[in-house]
Amino acid sequence: MTTASMGLIGVGTMGSALALNIAENGHDIALYNLDARTIDALIDQAGDLAPRLTKTETVADLVVAMPSPRAIILLVPAGGPVETTIDALLPHLSPGDTIIDGGNSDFRDTMRRTERVEAAGFQYLGVGVSGGEEGARHGPSMMVGGSKDSWEPLRPVLEAIAAKYQGSPCVAHLGPDGAGHFVKTVHNGIEYADMQMIAEVYGLLRDGEGRAPGEIAPLFTRWNDGALQSYLIEITGQVLAAVDPETGNPMVDMIVDQAGQKGTGRWTVIEAIRMGQSASVIEAAVGARVLSSERPVRQAASEILGEAPKGTASFDEADLEAALLVGRILAYAQGFRILKAASEEFSWDLDYATIAEIWRAGCIIRSSLLDDISKAFRSELPHGRLVLSEEFAALLQQNIGALRRVVAQAVTIGLPVPALSSAVSWYDEIRQARGTADVIQGQRDFFGAHGFRRVDKEGDFHGPW
Repeated sequence: MTTASMGLIGVGTMGSALALNIAENGHDIALYNLDARTIDALIDQAGDLAPRLTKTETVADLVVAMPSPRAIILLVPAGGPVETTIDALLPHLSPGDTIIDGGNSDFRDTMRRTERVEAAGFQYLGVGVSGGEEGARHGPSMMVGGSKDSWEPLRPVLEAIAAKYQGSPCVAHLGPDGAGHFVKTVHNGIEYADMQMIAEVYGLLRDGEGRAPGEIAPLFTRWNDGALQSYLIEITGQVLAAVDPETGNPMVDMIVDQAGQKGTGRWTVIEAIRMGQSASVIEAAVGARVLSSERPVRQAASEILGEAPKGTASFDEADLEAALLVGRILAYAQGFRILKAASEEFSWDLDYATIAEIWRAGCIIRSSLLDDISKAFRSELPHGRLVLSEEFAALLQQNIGALRRVVAQAVTIGLPVPALSSAVSWYDEIRQARGTADVIQGQRDFFGAHGFRRVDKEGDFHGPW
């Protein structure tokens, strides 16, 4: 049996792509999957890389096929399957072996698993992997959490298989235990927000102006050459330009309008609320996906409540572009604020500039803004807030009017823009020197005697009610 330098459990779409990436970078890899036929298919299609791939029949065989110390990547569904796989592995490992969870695991599970595996005498890494199948095959962005002792021996391999941005690998050790998976979770929350805002602009053009997908596609292609340059803008143009080979209709028109989700966006919102942080743009995007799943209800409501008239609006394309830019900046700002709260709570000491840099290639939310975000975090940020940096504050002030006009027009004619409207509300809320929480504190004191602070003297007080 060919000796493998690394192992992988879970040879699905992502696992197959990552195995080929590892093999292409000069490393043998042993493979195990519940359905062994997937390994056979992979080896049959691997060409010159096939000799580096070793099929194993059991978890025990996988371990035997590798020299110690071993590094075994898990690409199995989050939750129970990860636990089951760890249970199967532990009896066969040797001191110094490392288990790498490369799936979308809840970071709290990763923290618990790290403690358990390390107590058994082994190493554990929770690695957030972004980039989809293409990224896994040719270079993902990877966010590593775990001990530095377990990271350093694997660093050459992970840097070799990672995406490269101007020669720099888009992978970094971000902190202990669950840090990597938490950063990946927030990455996905930002991804939800960006995708939702893009979809909202598409909806304004489709329903508000009555444009066909093929007429909208060139607009996104053009935007991708400017300030909105990003992977998501690029592929949106391609999705809208695609034609269904069976019917000849625009492909997007043949897709049921129900968005799936695997939970990471929801986790971002839950953790933000737990940490006392506002994630309103991300929350709106998660809520929109939830409502999209209630298609029968929406269809009934369109009959009972009526829909907005189609093709009666006219949106300024420059305003739409600027609105998306503002929305994207604010989504990033919310995401990085959640990262800061988690870093403080769990003593992770996250490097936000490095996080922005490893997101510049390979990952789904890669965009031209990330260079500027990295630079902002390497300078002195007022109150640690991205929106208060000199460059981003100027960008927001220059373009916020466009977001207001787009949202106002959409609301006036009855077209939904939940994420874009949340963005403009959050912007206005954060810049309001005197907010409206004074009346909330008055209400809380009235019905619950919770007390409040005064603006003119120190201490806790009650009202005259």
